[in-house]
Amino acid sequence: MAKQHRLDKLAWAVGLGLLAQSSALLAAEEVQSADNQELEEVVAVGTRLQGSAAAVIEERKNQAFVADILGAEQLSRTGDSDAASALRRVTGLTLVDGKFIYVRGLGERYSSARLNGAYIPSPDLTRNVIPLDIFPASIIESMAVQKAYSPDMPAAFGGGNIDIRTKSAPSEFTAGIELGVGYNTAADDGYTYNRNENGVPQALKDAIVRYHGDFSIGNIVDRDNLVDGDLSRAEQATAINNMLLKSLPRDYALKDESLDPEYNVKAHWGDSFEESFFGGNIGFMLSGGYTNEWDFEERFSSVIAKEVKSDCSTKLESADDVKSSCFETFKDSKVTIENERYNGTFSLGYTLGTHSVSAQQMYIVDNEDESEIAISQSPAGSSTYTIVGDGIANRNHEFNYEERQLNVTQFIGQHTFMDYWGIGADWQYTESKATTDIPTNVDFEFRDRYDSNGAYTGSEITGDDNRVIMSYTDMEERVKSYGGNLTLPLTFESMDVELKAGYDFSDRARVFNTSSFAINNSAGAGIEINDGSQSPLDNSSYLSDGFIDDNAILVDFNEPTAPDADDYIAAQKIDAGYASFDVLYDQWLRISGGVRYEEFKQSSIGTSSLIFDADDLNTYYDPEKIEAGTIIEDDWYPALSLTYIGSDSYQVRAGYGETVVRPDFREIVPVTYYDPLTDIRTFGRTGLKSSPIKNFDLRYEYYGEAGNSVSVAAFYKDIDAPIETILKIGDEDYSATFVNGETAEVYGIEAEWLQDLTFVTDGLFTSGNITLSDSEASIDPAFAGTLTNPTKRMTGHSEYVVNMQLNYDSLDGMHSASLVYNVFGERILAAGVNGRDDAYEQPFHSLDLVYTFYPDFNSKVKFKVKNLLDEDVEVTQSDVIVRSKDEGVEFSLSYSYEF
Repeated sequence: MAKQHRLDKLAWAVGLGLLAQSSALLAAEEVQSADNQELEEVVAVGTRLQGSAAAVIEERKNQAFVADILGAEQLSRTGDSDAASALRRVTGLTLVDGKFIYVRGLGERYSSARLNGAYIPSPDLTRNVIPLDIFPASIIESMAVQKAYSPDMPAAFGGGNIDIRTKSAPSEFTAGIELGVGYNTAADDGYTYNRNENGVPQALKDAIVRYHGDFSIGNIVDRDNLVDGDLSRAEQATAINNMLLKSLPRDYALKDESLDPEYNVKAHWGDSFEESFFGGNIGFMLSGGYTNEWDFEERFSSVIAKEVKSDCSTKLESADDVKSSCFETFKDSKVTIENERYNGTFSLGYTLGTHSVSAQQMYIVDNEDESEIAISQSPAGSSTYTIVGDGIANRNHEFNYEERQLNVTQFIGQHTFMDYWGIGADWQYTESKATTDIPTNVDFEFRDRYDSNGAYTGSEITGDDNRVIMSYTDMEERVKSYGGNLTLPLTFESMDVELKAGYDFSDRARVFNTSSFAINNSAGAGIEINDGSQSPLDNSSYLSDGFIDDNAILVDFNEPTAPDADDYIAAQKIDAGYASFDVLYDQWLRISGGVRYEEFKQSSIGTSSLIFDADDLNTYYDPEKIEAGTIIEDDWYPALSLTYIGSDSYQVRAGYGETVVRPDFREIVPVTYYDPLTDIRTFGRTGLKSSPIKNFDLRYEYYGEAGNSVSVAAFYKDIDAPIETILKIGDEDYSATFVNGETAEVYGIEAEWLQDLTFVTDGLFTSGNITLSDSEASIDPAFAGTLTNPTKRMTGHSEYVVNMQLNYDSLDGMHSASLVYNVFGERILAAGVNGRDDAYEQPFHSLDLVYTFYPDFNSKVKFKVKNLLDEDVEVTQSDVIVRSKDEGVEFSLSYSYEF
């Protein structure tokens, strides 16, 4: 930063204005002295990111416990579109599946997220944790990632806690609009279909009750008391079954067509005015956004052979006959994905002196539509075949449309009572609801024929059950969260003290229901559906009314019978209180700490829609089953932090805290589901225990001029009974379940920097962070079953995480650019069994380029290239690629205007 002025005080004031305003260039201005003597021109220069980072760095510096802050300008700088993708820029954080954040290499269960300090529900079907990609960057003011536990944080604290702070009502007029378009190199063409959004047909809902979920011919005859007439009883029952089948949507023909480019629009409008009655200030903000994008991915998945051959380390481009010698089964898929997201928020705030209250209504919708064409093969003689060796392969057409919604109503208050010793009070009350509906989840199974040249010659459906599975899922989760804090500041001769106490409560409930229908070929023999004259995508005649009438095609309700279950209900209550202190002694020593008491209650019960009488209720709500799926615990969770403040430029922190990580709702219910993160069928199990953690932190922080900063930290975590995911391997596919290990530990170091590079050229600076760590989890062999490695690295842990940015801001304030790099070390996706190695997700080298042009004070044009290196996502076992998908290179361009 350059300053030139005769008056030091005035220069200092301008410098503070630069930091507070986050300006890239303060224009020269003439200042008149008291006697109208003309003073020299004042010019102050700084970069956009460095200016905006000043307030963020100052907040982090003043935190009593180790924390990282990510501001709105930093989000804009990297061009990240949502909270999840932005958080991977924070030291020690990695992004998994585009939605879950791993803190210090620990899985998503070891991090928690809150919205403006409140618990909110998760729209994810399989996890309690919130998929952070659901929060668009446009509504975020800042995000605080606290890595060292403090008593005002939830006790469920492993790697860290993320607090998403949304934009509030402004103090002055603001309005703007942004328009954007995008293109992915992998998404030129794809496969579309006409999706159904209506859910389970009413005729089938009624039939489930009428026939107690059994659509067999004999049961229909018995329950309808059918008698022979013009048609036999079996023929009448078949007609009834066919009528039920015809009520299902059956037109799922795929179309190969060009995909639309990505487009989005965002807008906001806010203002404030002074009311005359009390003299307070009222502000409001209304914002919204819409995004639609298409993606196309080529995926590969497999089950590795029991004995891995030396040539199996070859890339996936190898011929199918080589693949078939390396894998029990393998599947090549072409997946087309449409994401549609829209959001709206309304904020209203009132400020009167040292008191402020605000209300916010947030509504977020995230819809994903996915179609997949999969060709499955395996060695000759098994239940699937190779095109090369047998001229036969199994083909699946899968369709999945998922609607996720989050609705949050929140009230927040902040008060300072200057006439009562300066006591501060803040509180929040939040009611929120998350829903997930899957009105389309369909899997068609065909068997294709090929000639000796590998050309397609026709298709049939085999003579057995489950030729088509149609499933419908809905989940609703509600959370009521409220809490408050009281703060008492005290000042003594050489010591400042802050005493704090608070209360935190959340009440959470989830209901999950799924219904599945199987379409069976009851003839017991194969039926040709395509003689090769049509494209395999065109199965328009299959499941037509005429095809159903002419063939033995029946529908059945595919619900597990008691005592098995595929639905569940769950509830959770957390009642917590804490007391803490923060002491600053003689401006060089800070001691902070306290204790939190938390009472935790959670119960999950597997159930079914096949409940028709008291016996069914007794089966599913048996007291022993309820007890097996229930966790009730209470404990004290202490924390202590010591900070040595050497000067204004550096400080050293040391921290200790005791926390816990608890099982998710679904993990303690013996129901099965497909984990969308791994695409592996996963079994919950009763008896999982919580995992107590002891956390140790040590950190050195240096703060220089012009926003330059450096920090180096070390951490250690001792985990008792860690929850680990283990693989089970069948003949053709994987499944997974959970187990408590004996102990685990995580330790490492991390470094972060922001450094001006003006000695190279004006406007150039760099920022980044590096984390190096290791972990070890030990599982009792008695519970490990056929686990290959009872002692191993923790699931999801990466030994290194690197984030680096090279940034440029032109001195005229019209251009800025960032080259952004992110990579994580390989991490265990799931532990291997039966002698197979653990499955490792491989490092993904993400390199993005963001350029922004500011043609005038109101306008901004942003151009971004994502995944410049055109990396693919890969998972390996025994150094053999068992899963992969291509990401493509993504280009986007946006224009925004501030009124």
